[in-house]
Amino acid sequence: MKKIVFSMMLLVLFSTACKTDKKEDVNKAEKKAVEFVSFGEKISNEGAVSNEEMAKKFENLVVGDTISVKFSTKIDEVCQKKGCWIKVPLNDGKQSFVKFKDYAFFMPFNSAGSEVILNGKAFKNETSVKELQHYAKDAGKPEEEIAKITEPKVIYSFLADGVLLEAKADEK
Repeated sequence: MKKIVFSMMLLVLFSTACKTDKKEDVNKAEKKAVEFVSFGEKISNEGAVSNEEMAKKFENLVVGDTISVKFSTKIDEVCQKKGCWIKVPLNDGKQSFVKFKDYAFFMPFNSAGSEVILNGKAFKNETSVKELQHYAKDAGKPEEEIAKITEPKVIYSFLADGVLLEAKADEK
C-alpha cells in the first residue's frame, strides 16, 4: 500500500514539473515573438539579413549600382514633417537613408527605436547640398547646423516597397 501511495505521489510530482516547464517555455517564446505592422507591399520577416550584413553589401556597391534585398534593423530617426523617410543604423556609425516607393506610405513619427524589416532596393548615391539641407530641415535641425552643410555626400540609400514595423504595445 505504501508503495502505491509513494508511486502516485511521484507521478503527480513529475507531471506537475513537466507542465511547469512547458508553461515557462511558452512564456519565453511569447516574449521573443515580435508582432509587426505592415506598410506598403506585404512581406514576411523570413530571409532578412542583419544590419551588419547589409553594411557589407553597401560597401561593395559603387554609385549607380542597385541590389534587391531585405534587411532588419532599428529605426534611428524619422522625418518629423510627414514620416516620409527614416534613417537606420548599419554598423560602425554608418546609416542608411530610407525612402518609400512612390511615397505610397509613411512611418509613424514615434517609430524611432522600433525594430523594422525593410524590403526593396539598396544603392549608393551622391546627394546634393540642397537636398541634404532639405532633409536636415525636415528632421528639425537648427538653422546653424543646416548652414554647415556645404558639400554633397555619398549616401547609403534604400527605396523600400514593403516594411514590417514592430508593433508598439498600444498598437497590438
